[in-house]
Amino acid sequence: MPELRKDPVVGRWVVFSPERQIRPERYKCEELLPTRPEEDPFLEGHETYTPAELYAIRPAGVANGPGWQLRVVSNRFPALRVEGELEKEAVGFYDRMNGIGAHEVIVETPHPQLVLEKQNLAGITRVFDACRARILDLSRDARLHYVLVFKNHGALAGATMPHPHSQLIAMPVTPIVLKEKLAAARAYYLEKDRSLFGDILQAERKIGDRVVFENDGFTVFCPFASRFPFETCIMPRKQAADFQNSSDDVLVLLAEAVQRVLLAYHSALNQPSYNLILHNAPFRRSRQPDAWTTIDLDFRWHVEILPRLTGVAGFEFGTGFYINPTLPEEAAGILREAVTRG
Repeated sequence: MPELRKDPVVGRWVVFSPERQIRPERYKCEELLPTRPEEDPFLEGHETYTPAELYAIRPAGVANGPGWQLRVVSNRFPALRVEGELEKEAVGFYDRMNGIGAHEVIVETPHPQLVLEKQNLAGITRVFDACRARILDLSRDARLHYVLVFKNHGALAGATMPHPHSQLIAMPVTPIVLKEKLAAARAYYLEKDRSLFGDILQAERKIGDRVVFENDGFTVFCPFASRFPFETCIMPRKQAADFQNSSDDVLVLLAEAVQRVLLAYHSALNQPSYNLILHNAPFRRSRQPDAWTTIDLDFRWHVEILPRLTGVAGFEFGTGFYINPTLPEEAAGILREAVTRG
């Protein structure tokens, strides 16, 4: 059983998941080697290699068989497990609870070499449609407070399988990174009666130097204080705290924005490893109901894409600061040119 332990100094929860130690040794290589077809658990026809599917988009065939365009299955080596009770307790001075949650894999395509940006818009939209469906389903579990969707692409970004996939982890707590964003958004709104995220978006569109791409639903920009070279943020143009309430049309526009950015990375940065993270509002389960009274007005869901071009080392771990050798204005100019070239 996984376990969560809370750091009493900074309020950060750490997941201890001993089961993940037993992953195959071949997954620990520094570079992702091409998986032989007979070893790829995500390949069409290998459905018995994975746990039973939780969700699928399948024009033909039967559940847990071929004919699918996308599948969602439980991770074979989960960080958190859905079975059991939280059993929150004190261990002397410290706090712990069972590692209750969910850890799922979104197999984006049956084709092992078809990376996300090379799919058509319908294919990329299917990935976000699956995310929406799974978040909505997990929101019904009263034990869960938050769902993080993320994609690790490339060995430097932490990927362990080359077959294109994303992941989803549902947690019984709200992570501290999100709490910091929520607190900043709430404080700003209470002081100014405006959305912090809305004001950031307005400023970036007005200045324009850091904007990479826009469509009718989203603005893509390199943040003013980017932590990593060529970091981008994909922000909805309309206020919305909950990604899972997005319409089909919004998902298509999001797919276009993500595709344009990833294609720009592909051409301008020579196919870098990257992390893609969906920051969404938590489920409204707080024991302090007044904490959520403004969240629909002050918080806005968004996507961050972080190319892994530089490392994180002692300075970053010791200070929480980041050293970025590339100004966001320069990065945005290079990416804009790549987007224009198509």
